[in-house]
Amino acid sequence: MVLDNVRSRHNVGSVFRTAEAYRVEKIILCGITYTPPHAEIHKSALGAEFSVEWEYFQDTLTAVEQLKAQGYQLFAIEQAEGSIMLPDFQVEQGAKYAVVMGNEVKGVQQSVIDCCKGCIELPQFGTKHSLNVSVTAGIVIWDFWKLLQH
Repeated sequence: MVLDNVRSRHNVGSVFRTAEAYRVEKIILCGITYTPPHAEIHKSALGAEFSVEWEYFQDTLTAVEQLKAQGYQLFAIEQAEGSIMLPDFQVEQGAKYAVVMGNEVKGVQQSVIDCCKGCIELPQFGTKHSLNVSVTAGIVIWDFWKLLQH
């Protein structure tokens, strides 16, 4: 999981907690995303920041290019033309995946989207068409966990 300029420490902590519950391999924290140790991250992570591997990159594009070079298939979680709806997304068994979650206001940087294999979008039926980044991460992590169990 890649966090692209996520500004809320509570969101970062929540992602750590969910990542720990579903054995996410690593969280890549990029740009303005806060890194542990921090009291506000710990408040929502409840210690998961100590058991989930993480790495920091100043530049998100550098991080995703490195993941691609390591054989990961990258997908931005973003509302975009041509995006794949999460329920329609299929995984290739044995493939390695990384998903990029964007800033709470601006989303995933366009240069990062351009580097990804595609975008995955969560279907939404309300009027806001927006979810908190940590909630979205939880839904995506859960869906990937289910898909990769088969």
